[in-house]
Amino acid sequence: QVQLVESGGGLVQPGGSRRLSCAASGSIFRINVMRWYRQTPGKARELLAVVAGGGRTDYAEAVKGRFTISRDNAKNTVHLQMNSLKPEDTAVYYCNADLKTSTASYYSSYWGQGTQVPVSS
Repeated sequence: QVQLVESGGGLVQPGGSRRLSCAASGSIFRINVMRWYRQTPGKARELLAVVAGGGRTDYAEAVKGRFTISRDNAKNTVHLQMNSLKPEDTAVYYCNADLKTSTASYYSSYWGQGTQVPVSS
């Protein structure tokens, strides 16, 4: 069974920084694309950042220049460094990964449970 577990959430003041991590564990054969999303009440989940298996990254306009996604393939982890945080960044943040388990012949999408990041003074 595969699990994605986020960590690093918590209250941060406007203008501050926070680093989120997401560790994938279980019978993993290979991880392809990894992503970070966020969601606020009443809104659809928003894609923020993507990192491909080879390291190529892409960002939503709302976070470009402030957030940085990175991954450690040896540890099956993905990080999201968030700088210059604003109150409108307040959300639950989720990681997502397309991965293949050791028994599967195809990639499937897995989600973490989410971690809350309130941005407030």
